[in-house]
Amino acid sequence: MVTALWSLSSEWPRGAWLGVSSLAVFWPWLLGTLAIVLLLSGLDDLVPVLICGLGRLLRRKSPSEPAGIHSPAQERMIAIFVPCWNESEVIGNMVRHNLAAIRYRNFDFFLGVYPNDRATVEAAEALSDAFLNVHVAPCPHPGPTSKADCLNWIYQCMLVWEKIRGVRFDTIVLHDAEDLIHPDALALINRERARHAMVQVPVLPLPTPLADFTHGIYCDEFSEYQTIDMPARQCSRSFVPSNGVGTGFAREILERLARERDNRIFDPASLTEDYEIGVYIHRAGYSQLFAGLKRGGKDFVATREFFPRTTRSAIRQRTRWVMGIALQGWERDGWRGSWGTRYWFWRDRKGLVTNPISLFTNVLFVAGMLDWIDAAVQHRPWAFGVSNPAIVTLCWMTLGLQCLRLMLRACCVARLFGLRFALGVPLRVFHSNFINSCASFGAIWRFAHARVRRRPLVWLKTEHAYPAHAVLHLQRRELADALVTIGCISEEQLAMVRAEMPPETDLAD
Repeated sequence: MVTALWSLSSEWPRGAWLGVSSLAVFWPWLLGTLAIVLLLSGLDDLVPVLICGLGRLLRRKSPSEPAGIHSPAQERMIAIFVPCWNESEVIGNMVRHNLAAIRYRNFDFFLGVYPNDRATVEAAEALSDAFLNVHVAPCPHPGPTSKADCLNWIYQCMLVWEKIRGVRFDTIVLHDAEDLIHPDALALINRERARHAMVQVPVLPLPTPLADFTHGIYCDEFSEYQTIDMPARQCSRSFVPSNGVGTGFAREILERLARERDNRIFDPASLTEDYEIGVYIHRAGYSQLFAGLKRGGKDFVATREFFPRTTRSAIRQRTRWVMGIALQGWERDGWRGSWGTRYWFWRDRKGLVTNPISLFTNVLFVAGMLDWIDAAVQHRPWAFGVSNPAIVTLCWMTLGLQCLRLMLRACCVARLFGLRFALGVPLRVFHSNFINSCASFGAIWRFAHARVRRRPLVWLKTEHAYPAHAVLHLQRRELADALVTIGCISEEQLAMVRAEMPPETDLAD
């Protein structure tokens, strides 16, 4: 990544540290090859930046949108699907908080549970008893299976509930059991559904202390991805992958998938059903929208959640991502589609090569720095120095490009998490490269092992956590709105209560 630093001693001869003359010849060739690969990868990483910048420039020059396009829309019925396995510790807080925080009234929760997960079943049933718009969606077989399988059974339970109640949901939104839904997210999805069949609300990690290094890399990468990569996909008119949470689907899309796939809307064999369905919707010709990061009150309108906070759990989660997106996606979708679609396939899959290379260059960088210090102390030549002008130039170019990339990422992080947190970006990138490399190696091994043994790929579940009360309090809304939403009182009853209340009296009192 920063191998160009080794060119600082270009005037020094190759040292005897390499020992064997063949290695001394091999080292400049290796360094030059790494510099070229990293330079090309760095230039490729700038393409989304250019696409995103060009898209914003064209939007400024385009005619203004028709008046009223962002005005409040009639509230469609929204069903929120929440697949659950061993979520008894978090599902109660998740549902209660979001019911109280969401500034939208026409929605219902459907909680998918398994019969052999009694703790979660009991927690879901307690929520269903307490709130009129929370429903238990039991899977008929023991778990865990895959998230896609659970979502399919939630959909079937929704159909039964609709038939009993004589209603029909217009939009289905996916969420996980640890999600902190922004109060305006459903209103945003509802408004944009007038023009788009799939709406993706941005997804961001919850802020954590600087010392929480593993979770910090999620903050870094999601800041850049949601600020640059996702808008660039939108601007290039390629497919917009679902992030798995905060995604709103038009009912007609899911009905079409149900017809074509024998009611298996989400492929149970897919490790990343959210990514796969995003590709399908684009190929089917439906309009997709990434809503973009916009302010909504004190915070950005985005789904917030905790991501893995230990190295082991992060590797486990990212192994599934790499297997599902890069390997399984490659196996199923190949490189079909427009050149734009193929480019984004490449972007999603190139980590299979670049992640291990990044880790290797990090190791060489640390070894080079340690040897440079030792060489300075012992007054000997630096063993990692090169004298070839072309290699030195390549290394300097690579260094400059990597510094630019880190600066762009730091700017994205500073916007969302503050300048102080952004100062840790250069340090966290080493940890990120280690985790991503381990995930790539693990994904390749698991995928190859499954294919050689002719076995299905195994879905790796991530443990979930829910934020503390102090964080949740930031998104609380007025008690009266929450009471109406969960069906405790009607709007007419609320109006009567308010009419009888003394002036300047808080309903919560």
